Amino acid sequence: MALALGLGSLFNHSTHPNVTYTFDSAHECIRYTSTRRINPDEELCIFYGHKLWFDPSPFDQHGQSDFLDILAIDSEVDEAEPRNTGDSDVILEGEALPFIWKKLQIDEEEESMEDIRTMQAWAVDIPDSKHIATMLNWLKRSGLESDILSHLKRIRKKDRISTLLLSVLPSAPLLPQNVPVPCNPALTQTSLLLKNTLWPTVYAPRRKWEPEKWSIAKVQWARDAISHILRESAQTTSSDELPVVAHVPRPFEDEAQLPRSFTAKDTRISTGHPLRHAAMNIIRDIADWHTSCNGTNYLLTGLTLFITHEPCIMCSMALLHSRVKEVFYIVPMPQTGGCGGTACLPALKGVNHRYSIAHWRSRDG
Repeated sequence: MALALGLGSLFNHSTHPNVTYTFDSAHECIRYTSTRRINPDEELCIFYGHKLWFDPSPFDQHGQSDFLDILAIDSEVDEAEPRNTGDSDVILEGEALPFIWKKLQIDEEEESMEDIRTMQAWAVDIPDSKHIATMLNWLKRSGLESDILSHLKRIRKKDRISTLLLSVLPSAPLLPQNVPVPCNPALTQTSLLLKNTLWPTVYAPRRKWEPEKWSIAKVQWARDAISHILRESAQTTSSDELPVVAHVPRPFEDEAQLPRSFTAKDTRISTGHPLRHAAMNIIRDIADWHTSCNGTNYLLTGLTLFITHEPCIMCSMALLHSRVKEVFYIVPMPQTGGCGGTACLPALKGVNHRYSIAHWRSRDG
């Protein structure tokens, strides 16, 4: 008789498993590891997957906290073997990619004045235009520049008066005026005309959060990141911590943007702190590093996050505020996920940033 998981078939199913498993091809065996401390007389359970051929028991809770559904990472995730064959610059699309992009259901572009969303920003008039260059140079040194206003032009000329856009800080930096400015770039010509009446706005018909083209070399860069978080997650199973791992590698296109990579694990159990999710920890680590280096830039702008489990709603909003470029996750979290599980935070109406989301495929598709 063939047992799909060997003696592991004796394990019952649970959506809150206390045992995970990985295939050890080098030794031709299946390795089972506890995901947390096992209590006396407690049943050992694994996660069978999302497509069950039976009705799950309503009593399959085995002591795991309901704060986050930790699902066993699919050991068949498509990450192990390098696929970098042929020309590394060849672009891969569709089924050739080892991940699936999530489509953000974004509302139609604002094409009436009533629909345009605005936010309050500080601005100051420059009566004499010959001082514009001086003020722009001062702005670069002031530390007031922010990606939040990157879709707007810094100077507005109206009624022969030039106005410099400063910041969206809560308090006034000098003695500026408070003016409404568009929250997003213009995606259509109609929207551009309307938004320009409020403040000169960037025309970006291609949504900046839409996925870019991926070459074979870039896909291998992502595979390396996925392999890294799986290895780190496997090591976590020997402790009491939840096996959630987040990783931000050096950017593929511009390694100088982040001279080193960052990895963070879930530490809620060891710290006794409910906010110490892996995603929150890595945001804090990168912010601390940025602050120690230049004292101003604390965001994840242009960076890619790889994480074992879909970020929860709290973490997804934190990633939005941190201006992360894109998020890749392995295990979906239909009950708590904020990247398409129970909600999709970057697709919400009114947010002033959006990031791409991708679900890493299993080898069987």
